[in-house]
Amino acid sequence: MSEILTDVLPVFLLILVGWVIVRTGLLKAEVGEAMSEFVFKIAVPLLLFQTIAEADFRGASPFRLWIAYFSGVAITWTAGHIVATRFFGRDARIGVLAGVSSAFANTIFIGLPLVGRTVGPDGVMAMSILIAVHLPTMMIAGTLLMEQAERKENAGAGRSTIELLQQVGSNLVRNPLVIGLFCGLVVHLTSLPIPATLGTAIDSIANIAGPAALISLGMALRQYGMSGNLGITSVIASFKLFLLPACVLAAGHLLGLSPEWRAALVLTAAVPTGVNAWLIANRFGVGHSLAASTITLTTALGAFSVSLWAYLLG
Repeated sequence: MSEILTDVLPVFLLILVGWVIVRTGLLKAEVGEAMSEFVFKIAVPLLLFQTIAEADFRGASPFRLWIAYFSGVAITWTAGHIVATRFFGRDARIGVLAGVSSAFANTIFIGLPLVGRTVGPDGVMAMSILIAVHLPTMMIAGTLLMEQAERKENAGAGRSTIELLQQVGSNLVRNPLVIGLFCGLVVHLTSLPIPATLGTAIDSIANIAGPAALISLGMALRQYGMSGNLGITSVIASFKLFLLPACVLAAGHLLGLSPEWRAALVLTAAVPTGVNAWLIANRFGVGHSLAASTITLTTALGAFSVSLWAYLLG
């Protein structure tokens, strides 16, 4: 157990460092926002490019990995929606947001550095394969379901599905993560050589992606906080930290994933809720407090949940 804590706690300690930096006024929150932009637009895309370009997939199919993870997402998302609408009496829009908050893991800022530290290169490769479809799948599903809920609440008024898909597709094409993955895939498939000098520069930036992501996330947490909704937030947080990884673990066993890939997916599923839940709430102007409270609570408890799952994985 001490070895697990040695691997896991530094990840969350870096988040705490970022939070303390802003809390004490050592740096302004705007600095964290700029660092987050650097991580999202440059550092992590280069890390994904490097991982895919140099990966040895050994003939492994990504489809079992995707099925294992997203089957867990579907179960957890549905559970979150049902709890919010049936047990807490919220409307369909809050139901969608509860589903997103319970199933949308912070793959970039926490999952990727955590798996890199605890599982190693095979885990990072699994994460890269997951990230290739995670953001598009989750954002498209969240946007379409929220728009459908909006039409239900507004008696049918709203944008068409085609318009929504066009907007989401346009955003994804310009997404730095998608661009980094695509470029890495091109280099991998064509075996294009990367000049040594350029490779060294890419390695240098990719190596700081994890620490920079964690610190910038900690600096951003100041804007969230807990604001009521303790009952529903506690349930959604428990779904995120325990139900989702349990479902992913079961699916990984059933589909025969390797121990490294299975560990990478389960640990990713066990990390706190991603900030995209907050972005969806902002986009539709509903459920801000639920998204913010879930992000804060799951981040506060994340070190314990991840350590537990790492221990159960052996």
